[in-house]
Amino acid sequence: MANTTKQQTTRTIRRYTPKKKVCAFCAENIDDIDYKQVELLRRFISERGRIQPRRKLGTCAKHQRRLARAVKRARFLALLPFTAEHARTSGFS
Repeated sequence: MANTTKQQTTRTIRRYTPKKKVCAFCAENIDDIDYKQVELLRRFISERGRIQPRRKLGTCAKHQRRLARAVKRARFLALLPFTAEHARTSGFS
């Protein structure tokens, strides 16, 4: 019995450390995010039509703000859907 307690105390405990996410725009040296690049913007929108958060995408704060502005402009000009219901009725996917 003494042997098992010694093993437990000498064993190192490893914790999960998530890999650091890198901003996709910084990695590709993209400075301006254009609202007309619908294929690029679709990568950052969920199935429900919502903009994905920074913690999930890994984008930096500067590019996340620019991404949100571009998505909102594209929605206003009917290039992207506002909601999942719009996506279903308009055939967006």
